[in-house]
Amino acid sequence: MSLTLKDIAKEAGVSYATVSRALSGHPEVNKITRKKIIKIAEKMGYQPNAIAQGLVKNETKTIGLIIPDITNPFFPAIARGVEEAAIEKGYSTFLCNTNWNKNIEKKYLNVLIQKQVDGLILTPSSESTTHLKFIEELSPPKVFINKIINNSDTSIIIDNIKGAYQAVEHLINKGHKKIAYIGGEKYSTANKERLRGYKKAMQQNDLPVNNDYVKMKGFNRDSGYFIMKEMLLGESFEITAVFSANDMLALGVIQAIRESNLKIPEDIAIVGFDDIEFASLPEIQLTTVSQPKYQMGQIAFDVLYEKLKGQKANERRIILEPSLVIRETS
Repeated sequence: MSLTLKDIAKEAGVSYATVSRALSGHPEVNKITRKKIIKIAEKMGYQPNAIAQGLVKNETKTIGLIIPDITNPFFPAIARGVEEAAIEKGYSTFLCNTNWNKNIEKKYLNVLIQKQVDGLILTPSSESTTHLKFIEELSPPKVFINKIINNSDTSIIIDNIKGAYQAVEHLINKGHKKIAYIGGEKYSTANKERLRGYKKAMQQNDLPVNNDYVKMKGFNRDSGYFIMKEMLLGESFEITAVFSANDMLALGVIQAIRESNLKIPEDIAIVGFDDIEFASLPEIQLTTVSQPKYQMGQIAFDVLYEKLKGQKANERRIILEPSLVIRETS
């Protein structure tokens, strides 16, 4: 049988109301009585009901974090930034992984709202956000990462066009003219912006954009591997460099090239995007566009915290700067 406030009141020889006020820090309870009650509660092993406290205070000191792919090191780095910033402010984080499935995402949103989280940070699983309409009126304050949803919610994003431009211009400066673009989902905002950066760099350097060199599938390692395998087997294969829309794709590209007994970067140079932890491993040493992932998480929580405290968040779109990290694959 669980311990209750009435048990503590009986042991302390005071009323239930006095115990409740003492444990919640009410100013009407004198210091001596409060210390006595707290000491008895600790001795008896009392654990306060966080949900009940949340109902009384109209806050639960919890937030929901929804990400689409826990297997991609990019998102755990963001999650760490969110979690550590939240802990500093006394908040706990519920982490939910949707696996790029909007039905799972909707289910998690319902669960988090039922748990009365104070706020939400999320990267939607789909470019179509019709399944998120129901949270516009019902949900607590929200901050989006890597997606611009509407003009009323804050989005933390990276300058994808600039990052992609830096990557391709680096390859061009290395003497490459036939550069492939291996991308993720065709309709993904990140994919479209990185493709724009690729085309911009090619065109501004008077290089043609060959549609045969532009291939898109998913943002995962297998997609990069199979696309590169198909390109290597093509009769008119002539590319000397690849820009991958993220590092997971680049890892698949590297595997396919090495299995074909070609050398990196002597035969084919590679640049990725994200700078996940694996990119710097000695056996990989991937040149890539670095995103400030941890900082994105921190900023997302800081903005959410401002909203929770009733402070006006003036910045609706916070655009972070990418940076090119040059390693051995280029």
